[in-house]
Amino acid sequence: MIIANSITHSVGQIILAFIYSIVPNYAVAIAILTILIMGVLTPLTVKSTKSMIAMQRLQPEIKKLQQKYKGAENRAQLNEEMMRLYKEEGVSPAGGCLPMFLQFPFLIILYDIIRGLTNISTTKIPVPAACHLPMQFTHVAPRYIPNTSKMYCSLIGSGGKMMSFGIDLALKPFSHHSSWLAAVPYFALVAIAVGLQYLQMSQMSKRNPATQANKQMATLQKFMPILFAYIYFLIPAAVLIYMVVSSLIRIGTQDIIFRTGVVTPLTASTTAIPKTVSTAADAIEATATENKVNQPAKNVKPEIETPKPQSNPATRSKNKRKRKDR
Repeated sequence: MIIANSITHSVGQIILAFIYSIVPNYAVAIAILTILIMGVLTPLTVKSTKSMIAMQRLQPEIKKLQQKYKGAENRAQLNEEMMRLYKEEGVSPAGGCLPMFLQFPFLIILYDIIRGLTNISTTKIPVPAACHLPMQFTHVAPRYIPNTSKMYCSLIGSGGKMMSFGIDLALKPFSHHSSWLAAVPYFALVAIAVGLQYLQMSQMSKRNPATQANKQMATLQKFMPILFAYIYFLIPAAVLIYMVVSSLIRIGTQDIIFRTGVVTPLTASTTAIPKTVSTAADAIEATATENKVNQPAKNVKPEIETPKPQSNPATRSKNKRKRKDR
């Protein structure tokens, strides 16, 4: 694991050093490296977006199963029915969160890369002659990159600072700054990164009306950027540039896949799923109800019409004579 981690860091730093040799600007080089990383993650972003939309379509059926199998004693059966539903629809419950979790390894790797590039040695080391610098010894010792590379020499010449557009990208928002005005760009980067994450989540919410109705999902979308904001205050500005560029790419990717029809967003008409018989128990219950309606009622005696008594003609004549005599 340690060897694989070192190899990953070395490859990342070598790629970043190569980009810097072409474009000698730390911020631009990190942005280009981010584009390369997102090029690898974009297929997963498309897949996760499809999975999120599919999960929202299944929410009515999931709620129906939850109502049917209430209680702790039915929890195992509920899980079996939900897994069967996911399998039939080809949906992965964790698929929508995959790109978010994949960001953390890249954040850690990039954070370690910045630390390695700005490494300060306790002892003096000789400056390579290829750097053509006036000093002969230095405490700045960038790791994993060739000591003849342009980035290596630039880091030594700047005393281990990654200066770009007037700010040191190796510093954090709460690092020691020369003045409070010098710290403003770092806090501005945090604000931009958090704002872009809110924009990305609101973009998904507008496409999915069911997400707004789901209180847990709505709460998660509100507080997730706040959690990331806490992390952003603890990482260098160079890593913040990675987060800003990656968020912009994800927002653009989601907009493209919705506009091109790669993923069909939910609408008010598609949110409501018609009531269907989804389980074997529902089918048996529906069949029994239909048979009960069609069968005639038992133990009910049919009504028999009793014939009216017919009067005798002789009796009618006697009655008429009696009425006349009266």
